[in-house]
Parts: sequence; structure tokens; C-alpha cells
Amino acid sequence: MSGPLVIAHRGASRAERENTLQAFSTAVLMKADAIELDVRLTADSQMAVHHDAGFETPEGQRLVVQSTVAELAGHIPLLEAALDACAGVLVNIEIKNIASDPDFDPDRRLAGLVVDLLAARSRRDRVLVSSFDPGTITQVRRLDPGVDTALLTYDDDPERSLSACVDAGHVAVHPWDRKVDERFVAAAHAVGLKVNVWTVDEPERIAELARWGVDGIVTNVPDVALATLGRS
Repeated sequence: MSGPLVIAHRGASRAERENTLQAFSTAVLMKADAIELDVRLTADSQMAVHHDAGFETPEGQRLVVQSTVAELAGHIPLLEAALDACAGVLVNIEIKNIASDPDFDPDRRLAGLVVDLLAARSRRDRVLVSSFDPGTITQVRRLDPGVDTALLTYDDDPERSLSACVDAGHVAVHPWDRKVDERFVAAAHAVGLKVNVWTVDEPERIAELARWGVDGIVTNVPDVALATLGRS
């Protein structure tokens, strides 16, 4: 395959409810190359696939970290089920652990749970683990250096993250689309890093990023991205 990987953002999230088993299955049917999903820690130390710190209930917002698996909304899957739904494609697991979120965990327990699950499933070679929190990804690499990792960044100058990625042993950098230009892509490649850009839905921008040689495009519309790249 030539050109960038098409990475379905939270599954086929324009067509289906994001981060659900249906969104992941639809992305597989659309022939996305990879699927990105988010994990958060539950009150009973399970890995829930959900983007936000909280979810809606009839009584109002409830935090994932204060909920057991039995108390989660029905559409929120666990990571193990999500991996089953993503069978056959690369999975980018984003560990949500942001300092400003109410569920921030300075002990980075999710890193260990994710590593243990991947080892139990012999899934290390089909997974990329990412996070905005450098400490979380450092913990993943400390526990299992064989797991590919990437640092997410929305820095105004994403080139500042390149040396940190190289020093930490990451295979990729995941910059915010609006901060990416051709020079950045070249600079990342020059130090041996892959560039997976998020989140891009416009065909013209997808084509431009492909011309610049990015390695992956995270998108809510994998079918549109594949068509734009001539792979539909």
C-alpha cells in the first residue's frame, strides 16, 4: 500500500456513534487501515472506551472513573471487546490521562492495564499506544518497550516535541492538523519519526497531507479519505 494510513477516528464516527462497537465494525467494513479509540479507567479498574471524562445519565453527568462497569452507559464498551471489533486492522489506543481532567491519575495505572491486556492477547504488533501525557507513554515503554508508542501534541510549534519523542523511543508523533506544514513532516521524518495527523475530514487537506508524505491521517470519515486517496 502506498500513501498514508487511513485511521478511523473513534471508529467511523461520522456514520455511527463514536467509540462504539458499531463504529469500529463499520470502520472495518469501510476498509480503514487503522482505528483510533480512547480508554479511561473505571471505578473497578477496567478499561472503558470513551472520549470524555463523563457520560450522560438520566440524572445528569457521571464520571467514568466513579462508575463500575455495570454502571456505565450501555453504548460504552470495554477495551477487550473493542479490540475484538477491530480484528484485522491496526488499533491506536489513546490513553486519556490529561492533568486538567477530573480523572487524572498521577500513578498512570491505565498504562499497566493496557500493557497487560496486549500481552495476554498477543496483540502488541497490531497496536500503537498514544497519549497527550508524556508520563503515561513513558510508563507504557517502561513496562513493555516492545509496544509501539506515540506522543499526541497540539503545540503551536509541534517541532518542539520531536526531540522528546526521539529521546523517549516513540515511533511516531501525532500533531494537530492545524499546526502541520510540509516542513514539520520533513523534520519528523529526518529524525526517524512517523507523522500521524489528527483530525482531518476535508478531501483537499487529506490530499495535501498525502502529497507531503504523512504516514497516517486520523479522520472521522474513513470512506471519504480512502476515496480521496484513490483507494475506495
